[in-house]
Amino acid sequence: MSIKKIFYGHYIVGACMVTQMMYLGLFFTFSVLFPEFEREFGWSRAQIAGAHSTMFVVMGVVGVFMGRVNDQIGPRLLLSVSTVVFALGFALMSRIDTVVELYLFYGLLGGLGLAAHDVATLSTVARWFRRSRGLMSGFVKSGAGIGQVVIPLLATVLIVQFGWRNACLIAGIVAMVVMVVASQVMRRDPAALGLRPWGETDSEALDRATEEEGLTLREATRTRQFWLICLAKLADWYCLFTIIVHIVPYAIDQGLEKATAVGVLSAVGGCSILGRLTMGGVFDILGARRSLMICFALLFSSFILLQQLPNPSWLFLFALFYGVAHGGLFAVASPTVAEFFGTRSHGLIFGIVLLIGTIGGTAGPWISGKMFDVANNYDVAFLVLTVFTVFGFLLAFSLRSLVTSDAVRAS
Repeated sequence: MSIKKIFYGHYIVGACMVTQMMYLGLFFTFSVLFPEFEREFGWSRAQIAGAHSTMFVVMGVVGVFMGRVNDQIGPRLLLSVSTVVFALGFALMSRIDTVVELYLFYGLLGGLGLAAHDVATLSTVARWFRRSRGLMSGFVKSGAGIGQVVIPLLATVLIVQFGWRNACLIAGIVAMVVMVVASQVMRRDPAALGLRPWGETDSEALDRATEEEGLTLREATRTRQFWLICLAKLADWYCLFTIIVHIVPYAIDQGLEKATAVGVLSAVGGCSILGRLTMGGVFDILGARRSLMICFALLFSSFILLQQLPNPSWLFLFALFYGVAHGGLFAVASPTVAEFFGTRSHGLIFGIVLLIGTIGGTAGPWISGKMFDVANNYDVAFLVLTVFTVFGFLLAFSLRSLVTSDAVRAS
């Protein structure tokens, strides 16, 4: 009896999961370091959150370029270089003594390295899978969820045992080695190995050259759907990255011990895995519009709960609702772009969508930090988050299929 050979695209998914795990695990660890910076240096929350916002500005601007590079030369070389830059920036945080150095190492180097992580992994998966694209994207982003659960907890242990400086150095070096090895598995598309996308039929293969083209960036930007998707990404990133940066200090403010507060952050990561896998599968059934509406509705519910907490322990219930929405929004982003605009320029178009989202991801943490510094609480900041979820839901509700989308939906 012959053993069926494993489709190489599944190795791609595995490598992308590992890459996302390390990238987003270190990204979430910044929230664990937040109280350490506040305690040792006396920096304000707006100052510290500003480093995170700087990372987003750099990531968004450079991400467009990274998308084009990925479309042209593929993800292996791109990720090999970008992961080294990202991990080096994190390791160099072990040397900081001024807020300028924090902005340089985490904001600049971290942003340069992080710019490639989604466009390289998710655009590659979109090309390797014709069927089950949403589910495979969900698997890839579940790697990020695993990283969000595990790595901040490990970082907390390292901080307790060796101090936050050594923890940054160790985490950065380990991440560099793991991500460089994982990037060697990557290939741009199945044609590079003489294969066809997963689930492609013979008749579909004949049309692949036409369908692969999809829409160009210029054609996409002339559609109403492109701008609706971009603004929806701005809305969800304003919310998501505000919570990522501020949830640990907020939980501590509410009376939780630091380890328990980090546990809330890890719970968000764990619940996001459920959201990534569930909403990835839902996307394959319901498509982009309804999937986005579900995610924004869950996000809205989580923020209503956050503003009505009977006691701090209910933050773990918030983590459930928020985590599922968080993971779902990340899982459906790339296949949404592929559904409407095809895969030929997927990396570039997706990079532009992320660039617009960066505005929200940059502004949210910094504005929320400023609001806290002024009022000494997050009441207004959380109300603003709630408004953004309503805005995002209405944008998703307004999405309608393109006339040409039937030609690119399966590409």
